[in-house]
Order: sequence, then structure tokens, then C-alpha cells
Amino acid sequence: MLTLAEKISRAETRIFKAVFPNTTNHYDTLFGGTTLHMMDEVAFITATRFSRLKMVTVSSDKVDFTHPIPGGTLVELIGRVEHVGRTSLKVRVELFVEQMYSEDRHRAVSGLFTFVAIDEDKRPVAILPAEMRPEPVA
Repeated sequence: MLTLAEKISRAETRIFKAVFPNTTNHYDTLFGGTTLHMMDEVAFITATRFSRLKMVTVSSDKVDFTHPIPGGTLVELIGRVEHVGRTSLKVRVELFVEQMYSEDRHRAVSGLFTFVAIDEDKRPVAILPAEMRPEPVA
């Protein structure tokens, strides 16, 4: 059986996308809503790879847009499990923008997404088996 650290490491998800004109606004930068869509998708894949359960997004926290994402660039989205609770987990997603024809690369957006594992009746279920759950703090 994998350790918690191994499960977290294996769940890391990296996806690259090109920023095409149909995803940009009148300033020729990636729409904020499109950015959030991509980030939530990567977070969902990360959460599912970690848990191998049905996962649903319950919140997105503090998404920081620190640099514009111009059309004609590449973006890399990296999802990493940051916290595991009993039925929920948090995934940090960072979006890096790269110029297509140079080595210029920098982080443009970062955000935290919370997911809950659910059963067939859409009720929360435990993410980890009992033997992998951290001991409760007294």
C-alpha cells in the first residue's frame, strides 16, 4: 500500500495548453472564466487521481491573477494535493505562462480548490482508508 506522501506525489497533474484567439478577450488576454475552468479541471483530475473516488468541487479560494496571459502563449497548469481531510481535500493549482519562442516563463495565476468525495447517493464518504487517516488531535 502506498503511503500518504506517495499518493500525494503520484496525484500531481500537469497539463499544457495553447492560448488561442477564441479564448481571449478584447485585450488579447485569456478570459478569467476560461482560466478558472482550466484550473478547476486540473484540480478535479488531481483530486480524482489521489482518491480514485467520485469528487465534486465545493469551493475555490483566493485565486490570484498576478500576470496577464496573452494570446499566442503556452500555459502549464500544475495541480498538487495540499491537504487531506476525512471527506474533503484541497488542491493547489498554479498556472505558468510561457512564451512560445523564448524561454520566458513565470507564474501568472494560483488558486486553491476544495473537493468532497461522494457516494452513489451524493453523500460525503471517507477519502482514505482508516489505516491511512491521521490520528485526531486531542
